[in-house]
Amino acid sequence: MQSIKNNEKVIRSWAMFDWANSAYNLVITSTIFPAYYTIITTTKQNGDKVSFFGFKFVNTALSNYSLAVAYLIMAALLPLLSSTADYRGNKKSFMKVFTYIGGIACMGLFFFQKNAQGSFDPGRLELGVICAAIAAMGYIGGVMFSNSYLPEIASVDQQDRVSAKGFAYGYIGSVILQILCFIVVLKPDLFGITDGYLPSQISFVMVGLWWVGFAQIPFNVLPKGNPNYDKSSTRSAKSGYQELQKVWNQLKQIEILKKFLYAFFFYSIGVQTIMLVAASFGEKVLHLGTSKLIATILIIQLVAILGAYVMSLLSRKMGNIRVLMFVVFIWIGVCIAAYFIANEYQFYGLAAVVGLIMGGIQSLSRSTYSKFLPENTTDTASFFSFYDVTEKVAIVIGLATFAFVEEQSNNIRNSALGLSVFFLIGFILLYVLLKTKSKELK
Repeated sequence: MQSIKNNEKVIRSWAMFDWANSAYNLVITSTIFPAYYTIITTTKQNGDKVSFFGFKFVNTALSNYSLAVAYLIMAALLPLLSSTADYRGNKKSFMKVFTYIGGIACMGLFFFQKNAQGSFDPGRLELGVICAAIAAMGYIGGVMFSNSYLPEIASVDQQDRVSAKGFAYGYIGSVILQILCFIVVLKPDLFGITDGYLPSQISFVMVGLWWVGFAQIPFNVLPKGNPNYDKSSTRSAKSGYQELQKVWNQLKQIEILKKFLYAFFFYSIGVQTIMLVAASFGEKVLHLGTSKLIATILIIQLVAILGAYVMSLLSRKMGNIRVLMFVVFIWIGVCIAAYFIANEYQFYGLAAVVGLIMGGIQSLSRSTYSKFLPENTTDTASFFSFYDVTEKVAIVIGLATFAFVEEQSNNIRNSALGLSVFFLIGFILLYVLLKTKSKELK
């Protein structure tokens, strides 16, 4: 394990996994699919109401509920899978499985379309929603196992830099694919396409191919993992939960790590929810259309590259927790501004701010957690499962709250404003953490 630490070839290959799967995060969760979904599920007859297996929902609320279910399932599965991966030393195999599941589900969205009469054939809406949820599950699983490599490939003093590099690769790769999809969507005549829905459907296939294709780079370079069981042991795979319990007992003894997870949980509710609903919010409130939404998210991605590196540099001068507090405070302002937003130019400005702080808070949160892990631990996947489960449960609460507030108030602006409460709690908990920090936080 020591031989791969701070090895630039290994670090670059690890960063290429972000390059590969961030295409899903941009195209499917942030730009083309949300806009496509909102447009084709809104009709003159029913407005924004849809029927899913006989139950009526607001279209955007349904997509948020379905993602919440996907994240909830993964939050339940990841502890078992990660501890089993640590136990057997095969976490790269799990990365592969989740990558292929996610990529194929993205390509399955090609069949999410209306018929010639402008309505859904039986099962088509359900197919689209389910494929989107499965793609999310593939993304979640792959990211968790990728994150668990960070303490193995980078020493503590290099983890902020390496984490930022991963996010930067992800933003660059996803922007490149987004531009390619942008050309297909906005200039379909260049390819002889006359069907208005087909360009978006082709984009979904492109995401799946990109995701699976570029993931082969880290798959060929990263180590498969090291088993942490005694060879004389006769324990079975079900002992994964026992291994998880051991890690949880360790976590309870690491006060600083436990306090960080509490703060991370609350501000992640806001961060992750905003990332997932931004495009739907823009379409529903301002009716921007696919092209303007894509341009907006491109702004976010490009600025986020800068944000990841800026936050890494600031952390060296101010310390990780102080920088996180600063960023969370800005997020509170973003939620308030979203409630009052009135035109597309304000939306673009807000998007630029979101991009700057989005890349920074994700990168710095991951590296801060990694720094607090016990030295020379072999249970990296299990420890990072706690990190990821914390984040996934936060997303479940965030998406469910966002959808519930929209359905009850019939105003998506209220949902955005409500997220500020979670950021405020996260800020307070970070302040408590700062007051009790140890030398490792400096």
